[in-house]
Amino acid sequence: MTESNALHRLVRRVPTRIAGAGLLTLALTAGFAGGRATLTASGDPANTAQAPVQSSARASAPATPQSAAAPATSYSNIVERVAPAVVTVRVEKRAEATQTNLPEGLRDFFGEQFGRQFRAEPRGRQEGAGSGVIIRGDGYILTNNHVVESSDKIRVDLPDGRSLTATVVGTDPASDLAVIKVQARDLPTLPYGDSDRVKVGDVVLAIGNPLNLGQTVTMGIVSAKGRATGVGDGSYEDFLQTDAPINRGNSGGALVDMQGQLVGINSQILSPSGGNIGVGFAIPSSMAHAVADQLIEGGVVKRSKLGVNIQGVTPELAESLGLADVHGALVSGVEPGSPAEKAGLRQGDVITSFDGRTVHDANSLRNQVASTRPGKDAAVKVLRDGRTETVTARLVEREDSKQTSRRNGRGDDGEGGGFGMTLSPLTPQIARQLDVPASESGVVVTDVDPDGVAASAGIRAGDLIKRVNGREVSSVSNLKSVLTTLTGKPALVLVTRQGADLFVALPSTRS
Repeated sequence: MTESNALHRLVRRVPTRIAGAGLLTLALTAGFAGGRATLTASGDPANTAQAPVQSSARASAPATPQSAAAPATSYSNIVERVAPAVVTVRVEKRAEATQTNLPEGLRDFFGEQFGRQFRAEPRGRQEGAGSGVIIRGDGYILTNNHVVESSDKIRVDLPDGRSLTATVVGTDPASDLAVIKVQARDLPTLPYGDSDRVKVGDVVLAIGNPLNLGQTVTMGIVSAKGRATGVGDGSYEDFLQTDAPINRGNSGGALVDMQGQLVGINSQILSPSGGNIGVGFAIPSSMAHAVADQLIEGGVVKRSKLGVNIQGVTPELAESLGLADVHGALVSGVEPGSPAEKAGLRQGDVITSFDGRTVHDANSLRNQVASTRPGKDAAVKVLRDGRTETVTARLVEREDSKQTSRRNGRGDDGEGGGFGMTLSPLTPQIARQLDVPASESGVVVTDVDPDGVAASAGIRAGDLIKRVNGREVSSVSNLKSVLTTLTGKPALVLVTRQGADLFVALPSTRS
């Protein structure tokens, strides 16, 4: 699930300054160097004498414990231990050629007639800087995928003054993580903490190289957990949100707790201007650790697949389904032949627990399935027709596939029973436009009044309405007769949108 388009316009990966090209904001498809992370510390300020950065070269100085009754007045002991393991990652890539705004055919024509100003011109090379965290003493460094993506050369500046050439071990755009390696031994490392145990309100430090100033430490708290921004690949997001200042140059840096342990990799900021406003996001260490281990072991990340289309449970859907709580993931579709179908999961089930872990929403289920090893038998608890049932699904490895864009079809107008939508029968021509099988049945929404009931429920032009409260919809008149009988709680409407089924809760015009 993603948040609103307004949020998408504001949330950005931490950007970087590109030589000769001004400020580059890294958004959904950005492929060049990100920023560098600022140190953020989370945990109880009373516990500052904690596990040191691991190093086979030297032992860390012991920390002085502080009174549990008084807040910490200095984080210097923590910074001294963790800072040697946070590095600057410098990248270089060939810039794409500059193009004129002319169509290609006209550009070629004018290029022949009037010269080079109408042809593509090279822009030289681009440089950028991000951050990284040393996770193994033999040179393995964890950073963001968007820091090193599409780079030709990578160099790592160590806090001890050395600058070493790095190579990419593996990248995972789905989580925006990457592992690179330098040829070195006995490097200081930053141990992983348990991000699952981090609590909202814990103090955290962020360390990195914002605005290319050099290693910088900032302090704040964990503001929220389980955030999803929808920026980047957006497939697997479970961000820690923090108000520890993060700016351009912070991507890939460390978020650490008061034990001096890595609890997050700084990755994104929310800002209308590109600067810090106190809303930053870090990939939790639980996800980062699992991804890094797989990248080091085999260069790729393997994830499990359940085989369901899911959506969040809104208060309206909860009322339609008769749920006491607004939580869980609503199954809007089951893939044929998938583990979900073999386990007996059905469209309309609400998954409340997966493999012994509570499912809070669709995003949490997606992450839980992905983090479970393929081949495992996972218990799936669902609410079905007011009863709780548990099925067992044997997970399979997920194969990445590209999403196909589909057009919204439009047909002849017909009134939608006072719900603020215009309807049309599903003709063969419209079925082709919607890219749905000719055997499908239902009614197509051809227009939606932005101030009407349908729009407020989330129905869009191009939706194919298939069922209402479990009853098949076969024609416009049939749908109208069903809608006119609605009273009391919202109707549960199943629609197909861009090839995927989902439920919407349509309030009665009388409610």
